[in-house]
Amino acid sequence: MHSIDKIVEGCKNNNRKAQKLLYDKYSPIMMGICMRYALSTDEAQDVLQEGFYKILKQINQFQNKGSFEGWMKRIMVNTAITNYRKNLKHYNQYDIDDVHSDINSTSMFNSDFTHDELLKLIRELPKGYRVIFNLYAIEGYKHKEIAEMLDIDIATSKSQYSRAKKVLRTKMEKISKIKI
Repeated sequence: MHSIDKIVEGCKNNNRKAQKLLYDKYSPIMMGICMRYALSTDEAQDVLQEGFYKILKQINQFQNKGSFEGWMKRIMVNTAITNYRKNLKHYNQYDIDDVHSDINSTSMFNSDFTHDELLKLIRELPKGYRVIFNLYAIEGYKHKEIAEMLDIDIATSKSQYSRAKKVLRTKMEKISKIKI
């Protein structure tokens, strides 16, 4: 097996074999990220390809400080956000003013749902909710960072996250009743 350092070095030297090894090794992980932000598998694959293009184009900027995978994930998330912004005009917009939620986020996922079931539910969220939910709950960004990334108000980020949790909770409760 090739070490990641050798693969990265090969990619920095534009070695096609190293680029393929990098793609083969990390595309499943990066596709998981893309699927959380995209409306369809086709859209996720487009984001994945664009993200890997950016990774290979910018690979010389990686200074071997910190996690290479983390560096790639940041690029992939930013690519997904760029795709979201570019396609924003095509998605339905939802009113998010004055939203308050009493959902206890720590109990939200205490269930018997599989990873795939949860991913399916998250992918069914309205686009704005899904992007903010992914950035906050999964990627770990703060609402201030999300607001800056998406060029929205912090309150909008918080309210869309709150609504996303409420929608997910409702869907999970309905499915749980069916499973019983």
